[in-house]
Amino acid sequence: MATTAKTKARLEVRQAKLKDVPEIAELVRRAYADLPPYTLGEIRGQLNNYREGCFVAKLDGVIVGYCASMRLKASVAMSDHSWDEVTGNGFGSRHDPTGDWLYGYEMCVDPKVRGTRIGRRLYEERRALAERLDLAGIVFGGRMPNLANAMRRKRNRAEGPEDYLEKVVDNKIHDPVLRFQLANGFEPQGILQNYLPEDKRSKAFAVRMVWRNPYVDADAPRKHRLPRDVESVRIATCQLQARAVSGFDEFMRHIEYFVDVAADYESDFILFPELFTLMLLSAEEKELSPMEAIEALSDYTPKIRQKLSELALSYNINIIGGSHPTRMDDGDIHNVAYVCLRDGSIHAQEKIHPTPNEAYWWNIKGGDSIDAIPTDCGPIGVLICYDSEFPELARRLVDEGARIIFVPFCTDSRQGYMRVRYCAQARAIENQCFTVLSGNVGNLPNVANMDIQYAQSCILTPCDFPFARDGIAAEASENVETLTISDVNLADLSWARAEGTVRNLADRRFDLYQIEWDKRVGQVSPRIGEAESEAAGQDSKPMGPHTPGGG
Repeated sequence: MATTAKTKARLEVRQAKLKDVPEIAELVRRAYADLPPYTLGEIRGQLNNYREGCFVAKLDGVIVGYCASMRLKASVAMSDHSWDEVTGNGFGSRHDPTGDWLYGYEMCVDPKVRGTRIGRRLYEERRALAERLDLAGIVFGGRMPNLANAMRRKRNRAEGPEDYLEKVVDNKIHDPVLRFQLANGFEPQGILQNYLPEDKRSKAFAVRMVWRNPYVDADAPRKHRLPRDVESVRIATCQLQARAVSGFDEFMRHIEYFVDVAADYESDFILFPELFTLMLLSAEEKELSPMEAIEALSDYTPKIRQKLSELALSYNINIIGGSHPTRMDDGDIHNVAYVCLRDGSIHAQEKIHPTPNEAYWWNIKGGDSIDAIPTDCGPIGVLICYDSEFPELARRLVDEGARIIFVPFCTDSRQGYMRVRYCAQARAIENQCFTVLSGNVGNLPNVANMDIQYAQSCILTPCDFPFARDGIAAEASENVETLTISDVNLADLSWARAEGTVRNLADRRFDLYQIEWDKRVGQVSPRIGEAESEAAGQDSKPMGPHTPGGG
């Protein structure tokens, strides 16, 4: 008997989502056994920087295809470049929202499903995007995976990449990747040298492949302007008074008060200072030694995480919980910021660089991972105090898509504070992002290292026309307990990066310098180009004797 029951579609092609990141990473590993894989942070950066240009294909619920694209101006897309240079080391961070070309830098299909035209469908998504946005066309560096073999042959040998390309076009040599791209309407326009050094099969060469949008007049002047949109986010930073408390409950009542006030003002975020939990030590019967203090504070970690998460949920606000000394599973002490989001999720960002005093008195170790954190207001980053004085960290967060960087700090002197303040302002300018600072004030005579505090919490901006004249959206009075609140427009960052007086991110010289992350801490940079298609076979102060300064 015939059935008329509907069946669920087996194949879905759609825009990539952040929840797809782990599965995309696994797909790339399967598709590229001979090339280094992406880290999760790099894929997050690709999606955060231009999700509109990233697509996945799912077959029977499994991701079997992925492509990543970004917009670039012709002066970049049509220039001589390497894959590292054009992609910002794989993060897609050179995306230009005013660019008139769509640049494809990743296309991979699971080897097990090649022959099902997954690659063709992903190419069609790119083409539809370019047509919808009235872009000039699509360009990418196409691999030549049979080049190395062809240059070793005795018969029908290729003398070099140019000769190889010519023979492929004339059907004298078979290259499944180039033939697939030619069949999809792309035309070769020159050879890119040293495009992908790890691609030994292509001898590091690539072919610049171009598809021109037939619906756009190539001779007509064309300028894509970025609209001055409004993407408002309200940020509160708490300058917290150190005070003696009787125990955990009284401490949390003080924290909840500021969360409540910030929520009443409909803030999206509230930031607390570094080591804001130190006042819990005032509840101890006697002053503790440095290691006794660490143990006492670390015992509070589960309760801190749980209570901050409950507050974030109940008050509908994202809480950046300053930092809290935490004993890790391996026994080491790390200084950790717990980011509790209003959706109930909890993220942890460890301090990467302990100050000399932290390392000496508390034996605090540095973390080895830093990544942007997804929120309902977009990706954010956290740099705990001293970490703000290392520009490489902020650059990585911004490459992953962070537009707001929160800097909880703890300093005892104006000199220490100004180191954090000036560096945070520099991070805002060089990365065209917002930085938010929160510090402790006051003193606790019976708690070592809380004898004096200096802070002037603030919300800092880049220095350009859409922002405050002096690069300060808001700042607190010095050394008084208060909550400072300001609205920032994330769309101003997009405009400044594309059309500002200076364009620090876009103008980086990737041909001269780049940041390489050590694979031993899980940060290896990938070298993945346009893939073979389916047709191819501080300034914190330690717990111990008072030491002036910081950071």
